Amino acid sequence: MLEPLFFALGLVNNVVLIFIFLIRKNHLALLQKIGRVYFFLAIPAIYAIYLVQQEQKTHRYTIFLGIFLAFLAIEALYDWILKIPFREKMDWKLLAPYVALYISMNYGFVVMVWKYYSVVGGIIMLGLFVIQIITNIISHPRAVVEKR
Repeated sequence: MLEPLFFALGLVNNVVLIFIFLIRKNHLALLQKIGRVYFFLAIPAIYAIYLVQQEQKTHRYTIFLGIFLAFLAIEALYDWILKIPFREKMDWKLLAPYVALYISMNYGFVVMVWKYYSVVGGIIMLGLFVIQIITNIISHPRAVVEKR
């Protein structure tokens, strides 16, 4: 039960993030709604942690689910609670933990599915992560470098 849930959680996470990256330039109202819905992925993640214990699966699932929940928490903290424009200001003190959790979360979805569920599922996760990175890069505003 855990492995298919973990795979589904990873699929939904990837698809939602790709969608967010595609709409973030021109559809801010829709982005706000989707952004709030994204946080509901914490519910199946918490349930998956319960399943890890019930099914006595490797603790690696708990670690990567914890990383995913930490990513959701920092996303909520920066975007919804503190309303910090950390993406626009490119403040590495704020970006470093965010980017580290983002990469670690995606790594977890690829590797755990690949190793414990199916190679095909892992390849699907890897492909979606590559699409996610491409859409993220394309949709980011270009940083303006100040000349002195």
